[in-house]
Amino acid sequence: MSDEENLDEIAEEKPEPESKQDDADPDDLDDDEGFEDVEWIGEKDWDDIDEDEAEEPLSVLQEFVDNGDGTISDPRNNLMWAKSDSFSEFGYGINWYEANDYIETLNEKKFAGYDDWRLCSREESKAIFSFVKSNTDHQGAEIHIDPLFTTGGGYNTWTYEEKPDYHQYAEKFNYITGNEHWENKDNEYSHVRAIRDEKVDAWEPEWRKNTRKFET
Repeated sequence: MSDEENLDEIAEEKPEPESKQDDADPDDLDDDEGFEDVEWIGEKDWDDIDEDEAEEPLSVLQEFVDNGDGTISDPRNNLMWAKSDSFSEFGYGINWYEANDYIETLNEKKFAGYDDWRLCSREESKAIFSFVKSNTDHQGAEIHIDPLFTTGGGYNTWTYEEKPDYHQYAEKFNYITGNEHWENKDNEYSHVRAIRDEKVDAWEPEWRKNTRKFET
C-alpha cells in the first residue's frame, strides 16, 4: 500500500473534533452544567420561616382602654374620652352653647377626677370613628365607634371648630356617615362627647429617679 493510501485511511479514522458548546442547542444543555452551586446573599427558604419571626401587619384600628371610671383612653393619640355623651345625661339634643355649658359642668364637678375637659377638634372627633367598629345610638341606628363606649348615645358630636367669618356656625362630626359639616350653633338636634388631653409621664430608669437633684 502506498504512503498516500495510508494517509487517506488515517484521515478517515481520525475522529471529528467535538463541536464547541456555543454551537450546541441550548435546550440540550443541563441547566446546572458549568455552574457551581452558589448561595445567594439574603437567600432563605421561606417555608422554614418561624412564625414568631414573621412581621405582623400594623393595625389600622384605634385601640381603646376602658379605665373603669366612666372614661376611655386612646393611648395612640394620648387622649381621654368620657365614656358616655351629653344625650346619656339629658336624654335630648343640645346646641353648641349648651354643649360648652355641659363641658363646664363636668369640669366644675371634676368628672373622673379631672377639670380640663373640653370639646374635641375636627381631627380628634375622627379618631374614634371606624367603619369596622359598631355601636348603637339612642334610636338603635348603627354608629361606628368602639363598643366600649356607652350605647344609646347621640350619633354626632359638636367640635370647637368655628367657621371662619361665619361664627354662627360650628362643625359637627357624624358617627353614622363619617362626615363632618358646618351647623348653626343654635341647632338643638346635636350632642357632644367630652375629651381631654391625657398626659403620660415619660418613663425613666429607677437609678435616674434616685439620683435626680431637686432645687432647695
